[in-house]
Amino acid sequence: MDYNFHDIEKKWQKYWEENKTFKTPEDLTNPKKCYILDMFPYPSGAGLHVGHPEGYTATDIFSRYKRMKGFNVLHPMGWDAFGLPAEQYAIQTGTHPSITTRNNCDTFRRQIKELGLSYDWDKEINTTDPGYFKWTQWIFIHLYNTWFDDKLQKGRPISELPVPENISKLGKKETVKFIDSKRLAYYDNAQVWWCPSCRIVCANEEVLTDGSHEKCGNRVEKKNLKQWMLRIQLYAERLLKGIDNLEWPEGIKDMQRNWIGRSTGAEVDFRLDGLNEKVRVFTTRPDTLFGATYMVLAPEHPLTGIITTEEYKASVDEYIRATSLKSDLDRTDLSKDKTGAFTGRYAINPVNNKKIPVWIADYVLTGYGTGAIMAVPAHDTRDFEFATKFKLPIICIQDPDVKDPEQRSRILKAEECWTEDGKYINSSDKSTGIDINGLNKESGISQITKWLESEKLGSAKINYKLRDWLFSRQRYWGEPFPVIHWEDGEISLLDEADLPLELPGA
Repeated sequence: MDYNFHDIEKKWQKYWEENKTFKTPEDLTNPKKCYILDMFPYPSGAGLHVGHPEGYTATDIFSRYKRMKGFNVLHPMGWDAFGLPAEQYAIQTGTHPSITTRNNCDTFRRQIKELGLSYDWDKEINTTDPGYFKWTQWIFIHLYNTWFDDKLQKGRPISELPVPENISKLGKKETVKFIDSKRLAYYDNAQVWWCPSCRIVCANEEVLTDGSHEKCGNRVEKKNLKQWMLRIQLYAERLLKGIDNLEWPEGIKDMQRNWIGRSTGAEVDFRLDGLNEKVRVFTTRPDTLFGATYMVLAPEHPLTGIITTEEYKASVDEYIRATSLKSDLDRTDLSKDKTGAFTGRYAINPVNNKKIPVWIADYVLTGYGTGAIMAVPAHDTRDFEFATKFKLPIICIQDPDVKDPEQRSRILKAEECWTEDGKYINSSDKSTGIDINGLNKESGISQITKWLESEKLGSAKINYKLRDWLFSRQRYWGEPFPVIHWEDGEISLLDEADLPLELPGA
């Protein structure tokens, strides 16, 4: 018998809608409850694509199964409906984004119903609905009025933040500045991708490997712009511990751990010769300080413009401009030829007081550590390639554990990079009193770190790849922030009673 889907599907879809077959039961006494949530789609003008029902079919099967097993099932659908495409379409056609968004949602809803998926449409959510984003604005206000207590490992009301006496003595302005520096939601300069054509900030995922914007195809560039941020890095340890308790595949859990990227090491201060400034670096290997023969700053590092001498200013400025057109992926591609520019400045290596040149290079990023590194070219492939190209000093400080006498000779002469561990050599200095020659890795790290802390030149540090979350990207068709920026630069938030703050003309 043929399956007459035109008649059969329409008949039952009509029945399901009229009888609210998939409505979530209001009876909460049933102990068997199940919440099944799909990722809400962005309702584009093109309608559903095949990737939508591919995922929704799986959750629909599970929802039906749970209902038949006697569960109260909450299975909603909604629309992640703010977005740049609606803005771009509005610019091109003069149609308000709210109109195109509403029409697109209607199309998506009709198509999903025609697929026969078992959603409770009484629970439909639209992120552009003021009744919805009122509560995300409420959440923002609470994040702004919260600080992270490191001892308790949780957020607390900003009203409970202890202000140091030496700060409060400086007056209201410095007190407010201190309090603002602790808020979970904060407003600060950030390195972002800027598209001059669309005049918007782009997400990393929207920048293609050739440095163009996927939406318009034009080149993007790095810019320092004021953005709203969330201090999610403060929660890194809680996130790491929480991963252990998740019922996820180990491979996925490892991906999450790598994304958070916990690493232990030390922060070290390098004095700049001729300036009352210092460069702070984070390194997982403070024990290799004797092998640091040059420093590298990210081109975007705030000290770059300060330390560059007049003689090298033109070449440094041109290098910074060229770097701003590159993606992070392109910059960190190990197969690419190393590039850089000398600043004309020297730093002082704290363990031996030797002057080492300070360069800028695009293989160092501001998004990890301090945006500056000490380069140990004898024992790091990337640094070795850079030092070889620019004829910078290379000093072997680890005795290689190799049997081949020719290879050993090449390594000791710094003609070949040795990336494994070994007992320290060339790692002592009478003027500073440091001597770790003959020690192993663990002992060397411990001894150097203790010396740095005793001399107030550095300290042990835990670092994370996880960055604070930047989330103010929309030009217009995005959730309004419940924030007032006053003419004098001060910031204040709307009262909760005045929420929601709505878009003009929406």
